[in-house]
Amino acid sequence: MYVIVEINGQQFKAEEGKKLFVHHIQNAENGATVEFDKVLLVDNNGTVTVGAPVVEGAKVVCEVASSMVKGDKVLVFHKKRRKGYRKLNGHRQQFTELTIKQVIA
Repeated sequence: MYVIVEINGQQFKAEEGKKLFVHHIQNAENGATVEFDKVLLVDNNGTVTVGAPVVEGAKVVCEVASSMVKGDKVLVFHKKRRKGYRKLNGHRQQFTELTIKQVIA
């Protein structure tokens, strides 16, 4: 059984026991329990329920494994040819690592 859940404006496929890396959640502490009730789709062994816009009574219960994890570095390079202009900028996105404890559908 899996569900499609919306977390911080992004959609994720959630199954029990899996880990998710979502955009940083501000007030999340390590070991805290977080619930998400914006479940858009439920697949229960081939029986698909699509919400309009959400499935009523469905939610995902997660535990915060790590409140802040940095992603891979992304290099942003700007250049204007023949002008001698070059600029290199790096960025590492902050994520929150969640472990899915329970999927209620």
